[in-house]
Amino acid sequence: MDWNAEIKAAAARINGHIVRTPVMTVDGGFGLSHSIEMKLEQLQHTGTFKARGAFNTLLSRDVPAAGLVAASGGNHGAAVAYAAHQLGHKARIYVPEMAGPAKVALIKDAGADLQVVPGAYADAFEQATAYEAETGAMQIHAYDAPATVAGQGTLALEWEEQGLDADTILIAVGGGGLIAGAMAWFDGRRRVVAVEPETSCALNAALGVGSPVDVEVSGVAANALGAKRIGQICYDLSVSTGAESIVVSDDAITRAQQALWCERRLLVEPAGATALAALMSGAYVPEPGEKVAVLVCGANIAPDPMQ
Repeated sequence: MDWNAEIKAAAARINGHIVRTPVMTVDGGFGLSHSIEMKLEQLQHTGTFKARGAFNTLLSRDVPAAGLVAASGGNHGAAVAYAAHQLGHKARIYVPEMAGPAKVALIKDAGADLQVVPGAYADAFEQATAYEAETGAMQIHAYDAPATVAGQGTLALEWEEQGLDADTILIAVGGGGLIAGAMAWFDGRRRVVAVEPETSCALNAALGVGSPVDVEVSGVAANALGAKRIGQICYDLSVSTGAESIVVSDDAITRAQQALWCERRLLVEPAGATALAALMSGAYVPEPGEKVAVLVCGANIAPDPMQ
């Protein structure tokens, strides 16, 4: 696949439907001795990057009369519900019980038919697939679909247009759609480092054994980064581009989340702080002179501080 062309086409397609999120440079903050560049994608519609993939999918395919269906830990479902509402489509969203009230509220507010499923994301996906087969609704996969990956890849394209000046970009990973889009766009031109919680590390496990495998999922970021198995697209791109993979503890994620609020008044969910946690905890130590960037990717904190 010509990912460069697909991502450029996606960027043109979704222009006007998504937010061009800001970037900022922090010099000496978060207990670090070096500056970092951050892209604040938590300011995207519905609080995450996922609106990019949702709009790209809906604008590049014919939606059937049965509408849309998606399974989600919460953020993908909110993005699909929002995009469907904006484009005039009905949507049914399946989420696991762990989705959290902030994300559930976003889905409800967008007018989607919300179904809360006992268990984890895999259980929600199973029910969404059954609904797809029963009704003919179009399913939008949260991460392992070319249109989703190309949509998420527009974030990397946009960041470069904004003057990204980094040798290395740290990105949190759940199912792998976001980092797959970044790897597809950068294509080895910049170092991409995948950061996962120790308790939800599907990519790290897959790279360790040489193929995607099922993992146990738990921890503070599980409702956003808790994919049971890494997407095949992400795995293949990780191998072909030589992406690095590291894991961080829940405590490190929580400390990074607190630091983003205390130092910069950036309110993010644990998944949104996971990439920064790698630097703050020392799980990733830049070489002297290495320019590092961090993607801040999720705002849907639970409990919702405004409730």
